[in-house]
Amino acid sequence: MENVETLDFDKKPKKKRKLKKPVKIVLNLVLFVILFIVAILIVFNFLLSAPSSRSEVIEFSVDSGQTVDMVGRKLEKEGIIRSYFAYKVYVRTSGVNGYKAGIYKLDKSYNLKDIVSILTGNYYKEKGSTITFKEGKNIREVAKEIAKNTNITESEFLAKLEDSEYIDTLINKYWFLTNDIKNTNIYYPLEGYLFPNTYSFKENVNAETIIETMLDQTDKIFSKYKAMIDRSSYSINEIVTLSSIVEKEGIYDDDRKGISGVFYNRLKAGMSLGSDVTTYYAFKVDLGERDLTKTEINTYNPYNTRGPEMNGKLPVGAISNFGETSFEAALNPTNSEYYYFVADKSGKTHFTKTYEEHQKVIKALKEAGNWIEW
Repeated sequence: MENVETLDFDKKPKKKRKLKKPVKIVLNLVLFVILFIVAILIVFNFLLSAPSSRSEVIEFSVDSGQTVDMVGRKLEKEGIIRSYFAYKVYVRTSGVNGYKAGIYKLDKSYNLKDIVSILTGNYYKEKGSTITFKEGKNIREVAKEIAKNTNITESEFLAKLEDSEYIDTLINKYWFLTNDIKNTNIYYPLEGYLFPNTYSFKENVNAETIIETMLDQTDKIFSKYKAMIDRSSYSINEIVTLSSIVEKEGIYDDDRKGISGVFYNRLKAGMSLGSDVTTYYAFKVDLGERDLTKTEINTYNPYNTRGPEMNGKLPVGAISNFGETSFEAALNPTNSEYYYFVADKSGKTHFTKTYEEHQKVIKALKEAGNWIEW
């Protein structure tokens, strides 16, 4: 009898199940979304990347009152970042609310995150320093500020300012520096030329970089007034010197122009400037440190305009690093018949024509308890 092979039902070939159409659509959609997100991240990371593979440092200013969005548009316009859109997304998600006004050195080889970190000050907390140099401070005070914020000591910084070969290179580089600053009676050749502002520096910055960064800012400010400088009968060093005195003598802009006018009147009349601040500088005494002695006041020094042999003369050089308003005041003084001035405790300046009137004002201020005592 022939054997008949029977087929076990469980061993029958199974048919492959086909995915239902809705499930397939969902899976394809999920895959598409993932690929889309990956593509967006790739594009966004590209927009966050540096616009250049080569280092190109440029000066970038953040002005007082500028919003984060305004700064972003400016960064894109100057080619420092690739995309304002990417910038806007990044600062919103990072909680950036504002920046400190100042001049920044930004490198086009830095990515957007580093640029924002620099502008917020966080970058230099870890990798460098941000230093604010205030108007009216002299070179010694500048050196102290640098020593507090960098690895450069006061003596190292001052020594660089006394390096005659280095000063010569700067004179060749900057149009406003002349051989007048090499006068051997000048304490610090660059006094008055290191423009006060907020600057950011990389870690391990050297003295030359700080000096030239500040001189670059001076160039930017002075260039705006070059036509007025060229028309003046005074040399650029004399204008800088007068500006530095005006900075120390006045607080308010209008007063500074009046003070400048008084000094010009006294110079033309062959009178001494009679400025206490020049005497303090001459004997390297800081204002408020102590009173000047009669001997100091009456001793000749090419900085001391209260001393002998200084009638009709400016000091040999500047006594402070000044702001733009003082520089403008020296170039555009108020025309008046005043030859004297004195400030009260509030900083308000009182102008008079004669010495007798001047003494009356001083007496009145003292009686009112409005006289400044150092």
